[in-house]
Amino acid sequence: MVEPQTPVAPHPDIAPLAPLLGTWRGPGHGEYPTIEPFDYVEEIKFGHLGRPFLTYRQRTRSADGSRPMHAETGYLRCPQPDRVELILAHPTGITEICEGALSVTDGEVHMELDSTSIGRSSTAKLVTALGRSIRLSGNTIDYTLRMAAVGQDFQHHLAATLHRA
Repeated sequence: MVEPQTPVAPHPDIAPLAPLLGTWRGPGHGEYPTIEPFDYVEEIKFGHLGRPFLTYRQRTRSADGSRPMHAETGYLRCPQPDRVELILAHPTGITEICEGALSVTDGEVHMELDSTSIGRSSTAKLVTALGRSIRLSGNTIDYTLRMAAVGQDFQHHLAATLHRA
């Protein structure tokens, strides 16, 4: 039997990211030249273990909720007050490391991230660049994802608006 653990305070190094803690849900829309446009619903959970990172778990389903679509799992780190790192694994055989600017102004958290490393298994689709813009304002997260993949130039792929659950 596992003993219940006492809640622990977030590590001081992730203080700028603490407003992200919790569960977020909402609709999104995707498009790319090689696929038909699509709508989806998403859930993201940011947690912590008292260490200098947030845990990140993302899941999407089709807009009608009938089928799973995508998932990502990883960590969000804040190595400096104005820098952020996102380290992710995708079940499609892709790993992603994005780094970029972090700003916190009047309670609004804004991150601009670009991939510094993309790993892929031998069967994964060719993805050569990823970028994410994430903005938290109040109880709403807006994000966009840009991608270069399968011979296409770097361009918009996803956008979603999530609300605190």
